Amino acid sequence: MIIVTGGAGFIGSAIIWKLNQLGETNILAVDSLGTSNKWKNLRNLKFSDYMEKDKFIEKIVNDEFHENDVDCIIHMGACSSTTETDCRYLVVNNYEYTKNLADFAVSNQIRFIYASSAATYGAGEFGYKDDENNLDKLQPLNMYGYSKQMFDLYAKRKGMLDKIVGLKFFNVFGPNEYHKGDMRSIVHKAYYQILEKGSVNLFKSYNSKYKDGEQKRDFIYIKEAVEKVIFFIEHYNANGIFNIGSGKAATWIEFVSPIFKSLKKEIKINFIEMPDYLKPKYQYFTEADMTKFNSLAKPDCVKSVIETAVLDYVSNYLVPEKYL
Repeated sequence: MIIVTGGAGFIGSAIIWKLNQLGETNILAVDSLGTSNKWKNLRNLKFSDYMEKDKFIEKIVNDEFHENDVDCIIHMGACSSTTETDCRYLVVNNYEYTKNLADFAVSNQIRFIYASSAATYGAGEFGYKDDENNLDKLQPLNMYGYSKQMFDLYAKRKGMLDKIVGLKFFNVFGPNEYHKGDMRSIVHKAYYQILEKGSVNLFKSYNSKYKDGEQKRDFIYIKEAVEKVIFFIEHYNANGIFNIGSGKAATWIEFVSPIFKSLKKEIKINFIEMPDYLKPKYQYFTEADMTKFNSLAKPDCVKSVIETAVLDYVSNYLVPEKYL
């Protein structure tokens, strides 16, 4: 059995979708559905069982799962809000929960793949190279990033990084993110802004190195991201921390322009003030160094082009309101 935590979430549900495409249905989906609409992400998927996260972690702590029951744990479940200010909540959900799962998996020799985050790189003052020797130097800009950094450092201290896989996801976008509120990608937000007003809002730049709209991020389409996750499910000898990005930064203008193209509308962008609370936490540039991943997986994974990916998302999922 493969266990996917965060199975109803954005990346988790896309992983199950890809596993289904590969013929795998013996999957335990774990999540906390609450009152959100992420349950809709499960409707098209095939899995053997669903379990709420509290019940699941109770079974883990009580050692009710055993090596023969589980082949792989893909831990995507977390609080992914970069603006969450409840530090205790983030520590419990993103750090302590992951510790319990990792300890269980390692002690039972179960494949363990977990979601770290590019937010751990902070302002990028030490670059974006997934070098485990530099983990201690990184300075996340928000508590979400630090909660992910806490576990990366725990895994390093415990000597786990040669036995497990940590994936530092950059800016992932695509179908099944509908439920994420303010954490949705700009494609999803911009699509509805353009339909309503014929224009899109982007933040002004407060860094002299970047003009308005020319701040750069590493955007990766969900379909490409899950291809990379599948690589680690299939290659048990690949362990450590790896970036999951496109390897090429794009400006916000380059990122939203294909949306206008897909809707056959003139490009109209309004540059608006950034909220004060975001200014000291804002990343002006991110770009995944994919050297480490490509040295292992280059023949197996094909990169998507941002424009093509955005057009696929808008034309095949947002316009018809489809899920994976």
